[in-house]
Amino acid sequence: MILCIETATGVCSAALCSDAGVIAVAAAPAGMSHAARLTILIQKLLDGARMEAGDLDAVAVSKGPGSYTGLRIGVSTAKGIAYAAGIPLLGINTLTSMCFGYKALHNDSLSSDTLLCPMIDARRMEVYNALFNFEGTMVKETSADIIDNNSFAEELADRRIIFFGNGAEKCRNIITHPNASFVEHFELSASYLQIPSVNALKSKQYEDLAYFEPYYLKEFIATIPRRLLP
Repeated sequence: MILCIETATGVCSAALCSDAGVIAVAAAPAGMSHAARLTILIQKLLDGARMEAGDLDAVAVSKGPGSYTGLRIGVSTAKGIAYAAGIPLLGINTLTSMCFGYKALHNDSLSSDTLLCPMIDARRMEVYNALFNFEGTMVKETSADIIDNNSFAEELADRRIIFFGNGAEKCRNIITHPNASFVEHFELSASYLQIPSVNALKSKQYEDLAYFEPYYLKEFIATIPRRLLP
């Protein structure tokens, strides 16, 4: 049994998963504070399953890229539970979990030559993205890219690419190639961590509790709120 935590974007959710599938999911209403809700969601899941943290086999967390604040909350919570319960910590690339989430929802409609491109908004016209093949293998590494008319032109020349996630919405009017398809209203869920976290547990891809940090991809830049500017 694996506790999965997702806080990389505005979505805050947790799930109990096993190699048999997703056992239970709990999500906070949109806009609620991750810091205020995450541990409540986790406790709700454990109580519902009549389990304690020590009964878990591992904790998996969506490690990024994504929101700086959200990632810090998720990773610190996962590290705390893993340390206290003496169980392994699994760090899963957020774009990888998005890929498997999309496949779980739409696998029957995918063809073997289709590429999947999960996107997370990185502000302005920049997005975090990666490319995955039909089987869920990453074929283009995670990157932060500014999107323009030439983005993905080489891949789109002979293959269909499905773009999804909160970063894809702002790219629809820029990437206009006939082979580009955009999916609306795709939201992250801790349940999407099920397959990659089970795979990571079986292959013992554990994170070091002392040194593991979120995968920010970009350096944090502190800004002053507009209301405080002179």
